[in-house]
Amino acid sequence: MRVGVFAKTFPGTEPQLVLSSVAEAGFESSQWNWTCAGLPSIPENIPDNTCRQVREASLHCHIAMPAVSGTFNMAHPDPVIRDEGLSRLKRIIETAPRVGASLVTLCTGSRNIDDQWAWHPENSRKEAWSDFVETLAGAIEAAEAIGVFLGIEPELANVVSTPRHARTLIDEMQSDIIRIVFDPANLFEVAENVKRKDVISKSVDLLADRISLAHAKDRKLDGSFAPAGKGVIDFTHYLSALKSAGFDGDIIAHGLDANEAVDVSKFLKSILNKGV
Repeated sequence: MRVGVFAKTFPGTEPQLVLSSVAEAGFESSQWNWTCAGLPSIPENIPDNTCRQVREASLHCHIAMPAVSGTFNMAHPDPVIRDEGLSRLKRIIETAPRVGASLVTLCTGSRNIDDQWAWHPENSRKEAWSDFVETLAGAIEAAEAIGVFLGIEPELANVVSTPRHARTLIDEMQSDIIRIVFDPANLFEVAENVKRKDVISKSVDLLADRISLAHAKDRKLDGSFAPAGKGVIDFTHYLSALKSAGFDGDIIAHGLDANEAVDVSKFLKSILNKGV
């Protein structure tokens, strides 16, 4: 496994500057976000020259780029907003191979019109699922044409809120393009230690054949997020579960500030160096 980080953890809009910071903090890979090149997170257009700058910076800094963020509200109740997001996502999918990425990460969305990461009671209605699936189908078609995978992440506040929902989606869509971005901190808010471990283990087992990227952030006792190693999640158990399931990809840290990056990198590497 390689230890990586969200590129946007670090300030700057020059790819070389941002990826140099990634490397200096001790990471080996990064999940790219187009804000790190001075563009919107979901750009309307991504110039060829900008793609080239990112790829050259990645190679120069020896930072692998396994994934690119392509998150927008795929379950937004307004079809015009969903269609606009899908149009922009297709541009991210199209350009992902040019920066060396094989996976585009998604947000399965929420009926909350103000925040795609916030819960809304209508998320559990069949209409929200249907709207999301329709949008996802368009993304799958684009990804299949390019040869890029799409990563969905079970999150409590989204339409795909549990690993079981993710498994249902995989079975329903019948597309090898759909992969899992696994983040243990998104599987619960507050839970006892034994329950946390049990949820993580069972979720990894359920989704093992589709996990292409692992995220690493933590939860505090009160349920708020924290950098990996600063909360209640047992990362030795988490990484061991991934390894036992056959995962050998990138562990991408997020939910941290730039000044915490070195400590998080050292923390995750120390666990992997023990041979979990």
